Amino acid sequence: SCIRARFFETMQALSGRNMVHNTWTRDELIVAFNLYCKIPFGRIHIRNPQIIALAKALGRTPSAVSWKLANFASLDPSLKDRQIEGASHGGKGDIAVWNEFHGNWGKLACESERLWAQMTGQTIEKIAEIQEEDLPKEGKEREGVVRLRVNQHFFRAAVLAAYQYRCCVTGLAVPELLNASHIDPWSNNPRVRMNPRNGLALNALHDRTFDRGLVTITTDFNVKVSTKLQALPKHNALEDFILRYDGKPISLPSRFAPETEFLLYHNKII
Repeated sequence: SCIRARFFETMQALSGRNMVHNTWTRDELIVAFNLYCKIPFGRIHIRNPQIIALAKALGRTPSAVSWKLANFASLDPSLKDRQIEGASHGGKGDIAVWNEFHGNWGKLACESERLWAQMTGQTIEKIAEIQEEDLPKEGKEREGVVRLRVNQHFFRAAVLAAYQYRCCVTGLAVPELLNASHIDPWSNNPRVRMNPRNGLALNALHDRTFDRGLVTITTDFNVKVSTKLQALPKHNALEDFILRYDGKPISLPSRFAPETEFLLYHNKII
């Protein structure tokens, strides 16, 4: 309710201002959608430093950037399911970029990160927090590693932001202890590996149990502990850290809710 109130407060403030701007280019829209994915929903407001930084890079006002992100929110089915409609003045360009990302997350994630680096005068390595010593010196091998790390960085940011930087099972809110876990594993299906709806925010322990198929999430978003773990001799650590969550609902994200197709795959195969 606090998130919704803050969002509508920002929208009301923006709606009272002059909203006439130059047409947004595709590159600008791609970078704006990138930021939409990486900012927790309740932080889409004109005082957010990330929005201010993007506005400066684009030569636009924070109000204009906030409004554009709100346009994207109006297209988000996860928000519509929660009866949050976003702004209502989006254009064809917004829809086209929304569809372009959803049609090829891997390509657009990397492209948008590179554009953001160019607009802000940074290297793509800095944007993705890649250490130079971790990379090959040059050539196609370096390009491949950079692309991989850039995509991983985007996926993590999008998934954790969607879950408000909290583990969806335990509620742990320590970003250093959280992972963006793939539901349908990274190695299994390249087509969906970058889709935020193929991700869950899990703490390191539950990420490992989920990855090994010792825990899954059902299609009605409840935790299910494997019979293998349930058959082990009971002790306090197992009970406190894992078994107590069996049958409990996860905390759903503000956007990019887990796709049923991916959950079913994990249920049956992993």
